[in-house]
Amino acid sequence: MLEILAITTPIFLLIGTGYLAMGARLVNREQLQGVATFVLYFALPALVIRALTQNPLDQVLNTPYLLAYGLGSVAVFAFALMLTVGLQGKPLSEGALHALGMSASNSGFIGYPVAAMVLGVSPAAVIMALNFLIENLLIIPAALILAEAGRQSGRGIGSVARKTLLRLIRNPILAGLATGLLLAVTGTSLPGPLVQMIDMLANAAGPAALFVIGGTLFGLRVRGMLADVGQIVAGKLIFHPLAVLGLFLVMPQADPAMMAGALLFACAPMISVYPLLGHRYGMAGVSAAALMVATLAAFVTLSVAIWGMSQAGLLPSH
Repeated sequence: MLEILAITTPIFLLIGTGYLAMGARLVNREQLQGVATFVLYFALPALVIRALTQNPLDQVLNTPYLLAYGLGSVAVFAFALMLTVGLQGKPLSEGALHALGMSASNSGFIGYPVAAMVLGVSPAAVIMALNFLIENLLIIPAALILAEAGRQSGRGIGSVARKTLLRLIRNPILAGLATGLLLAVTGTSLPGPLVQMIDMLANAAGPAALFVIGGTLFGLRVRGMLADVGQIVAGKLIFHPLAVLGLFLVMPQADPAMMAGALLFACAPMISVYPLLGHRYGMAGVSAAALMVATLAAFVTLSVAIWGMSQAGLLPSH
């Protein structure tokens, strides 16, 4: 167990550093947003481009992985909608935000740093790129379209979908995915200085992302929202990994390394912009509290998941 804590503790110490930096007023919200912008617009796209260009394309576009992780995420998304809208009678926009919180991992800011320490930088980057495809082209658009449809029920779903997709096209992660895929498909080699710049940006992604997560958590509170917060957190940290595991187990000849990576990413908390989206759809308090609780609880769930996978022989020996 000490070996597991040696992996997870530095990650959460980095998160704690960001939290303490905000608490000690060494940085403010505007400065933290600047670091987050750097990660989102430069470091993570560079990481995706490196993953797509430094690995064989057939390894990157791993169809069994996309099916298992994608279907597992969709299953949790659908379950959350049935639970919140169908059984609990919540509005569609609120149900869509619950579904998003349960099924979309923070792949770039937490999933990748954890997986990089456990599996290695190159496999973690490939899996992150695959997850970005699923999250940015499937889960997030579906949640936003449903949330908009619930909030603006008088407007056609087609108009809502078009506006959502236009907003997603400007997403820097998708720009990185498109650039990396284009370079990989055409076999284009970048000049040496440009490759070095991409490497430097990519290497900064993990630490900077964890620092931002810690700073974002400062000041968040859980007040009178335990039922909704508990439901979202349980869905994200327990049901999502179990659904992904179940799909991998029924997938013929599943790659153990890819399965381990999928579980690590599925065990990560929800996407970091979750509170921002929650604020837009009337769930500011619940979404912020859910992110805080899930991030703290992930220290335990990730440690348990890593221990379980090491016992099952899914992790590489160091």
